[in-house]
Amino acid sequence: MRVLFVCLGNICRSPTAEGVLRHKLREAGLADQVEVISAGTGDWHVGKAPDTRSQAAALKRGYDLSAQRAQQVTRADFASVDLILAMDQNNLRHLKAMQPAKSRAELDLFLRRYEGRVDEVPDPYYDGDQGFEQVLDLIEHACDALVIELKGRL
Repeated sequence: MRVLFVCLGNICRSPTAEGVLRHKLREAGLADQVEVISAGTGDWHVGKAPDTRSQAAALKRGYDLSAQRAQQVTRADFASVDLILAMDQNNLRHLKAMQPAKSRAELDLFLRRYEGRVDEVPDPYYDGDQGFEQVLDLIEHACDALVIELKGRL
């Protein structure tokens, strides 16, 4: 199974979700059954590491994002991924616009599907450190629910 997280530039929210889910899948003994990737709808950060503030906040909680590099989502992803989870409505609209008619990928808002209290992961890029902590709180909670769903699907 393949899961793809998508945000705008693939340097804050989606790489954080990728790192958190990978960690939680290892803890659940599912790491060899689920591939987790992330991408951005934009291309301006392709090849770059996650934002240093995202990395620092994640590392404080035991998630290492340092090996990740930004990439841009493509139409081909819709054929090779099972579940595409957007961080906000703008990303979801962009993904729906590029989704091929016979896509195998299931597409949804990450938090709407797994968190329940809010629909969108706020973009912390222009916020202070607290914004990155809030993003981690939301992503950790939603990833717990996602792991439960993935266990049921496997």
